[in-house]
Amino acid sequence: MRTILASMLILAFLSLSACTRMSPTQQGALSGAALGAGAGLGISALAGGNLGVGALVGGALGGVAGGIYGNEQERRQYYGN
Repeated sequence: MRTILASMLILAFLSLSACTRMSPTQQGALSGAALGAGAGLGISALAGGNLGVGALVGGALGGVAGGIYGNEQERRQYYGN
């Protein structure tokens, strides 16, 4: 039990510190993929489908959508529009 707790704490620390030097496009893609995977997993669980497939598809779609949104934010910062 302590090993699992220590692993979770290390993972949480690394995930929080990993985003500090990322561009807005990269941050958008990463957060979109994480949210998409969670949403895909939840929808698959409710629909009675394969949880792994739902998480993969949701993560892929969320990553693309988050990357597009982050790229737009980065473009606005650069050009000031």
